[in-house]
Amino acid sequence: MPMPNAHQVLTPDALAMIDAIARTGSFAAAARELGKVPSALTYSVRQLEEALDVLLFDRRSRQAKFTAAGQELLGEGRRLLAETAAVANRVKRVAAGWETQLSIAVDDVISRPTLLELCEAFFALDPQGKAGAAAGGGPGTRLRLATEVLAGTWEALVSGRADLAIGVGLHSPPAGVAVEPLGELRLVFAVAPHHPLAEAPEPLGEVELLRWRAVAVADSAQRLAPITVNLLPGQDVLTVASMADKIDALQRGLGCGFLPEPMARAALRSGRLVARRTQRAAGGIRLGYAWRCGSGRQRAALGLALQWWLGQLASPATRVALLERHGTTG
Repeated sequence: MPMPNAHQVLTPDALAMIDAIARTGSFAAAARELGKVPSALTYSVRQLEEALDVLLFDRRSRQAKFTAAGQELLGEGRRLLAETAAVANRVKRVAAGWETQLSIAVDDVISRPTLLELCEAFFALDPQGKAGAAAGGGPGTRLRLATEVLAGTWEALVSGRADLAIGVGLHSPPAGVAVEPLGELRLVFAVAPHHPLAEAPEPLGEVELLRWRAVAVADSAQRLAPITVNLLPGQDVLTVASMADKIDALQRGLGCGFLPEPMARAALRSGRLVARRTQRAAGGIRLGYAWRCGSGRQRAALGLALQWWLGQLASPATRVALLERHGTTG
């Protein structure tokens, strides 16, 4: 009879056996827990050792003492058993309507503290009761968050890279996409207190602004036409990767530019930035959130994870917080 190979003996039952021996401290106690006779357990261990060509236990000890190889198998085996249980739980949850993964594209101007609080609330859900919590908690849906800028937020959704986009510009959505308003983001023109525009007469006109470099955040879109906001034709521009970088660059006096007022608020209050009036009204940007919904807007056809997020976004308080809560920025 041919000797079994490693693939044949490294089964979940074998890994559970090794785990039981480690937990109970002896072959006899592990056999009782597993409902086997000690001789059968000893035989299974020897089969495992022969297939792997290693010794898993120190035979000089009266107790079940692992060798270094045995300790490695114990650790890896427990990890594999946990992953197997997690896969089984995810399959059950998907069958119940919870997505395996939910991808969310979030514009750079959206409040990260609020977004992460929503993630905390999502992972605190326990649709399976205490059994689900014991298996790791949450509905079993993996969240994937991606930061985008301007048209890049729309592109992530329409290209299929995201199931939900938060902070998109409001315009007619393409087929198969639903959009709802999030709110209006107020803008403010700001410069460092040592920038020449900080002392220039107000309101600042376009001729004056053209003399100075603007700071802009790069649109993350790769295929859609990129969007530029409040830049003058012919103006020198420093382009940065994020709104945090733009605020930092403005504070260093590297240029001037419009900022979302909630994101600039801390720097304005501390005096690291100065707000200036311009002839061109700053106004605001109307933003929304959008999701892919197939051929209709019926939420019954959506996954339970996406339904939960849409339910949170329907709250006026949540929408305000996503635009306003930038207390640690600047």
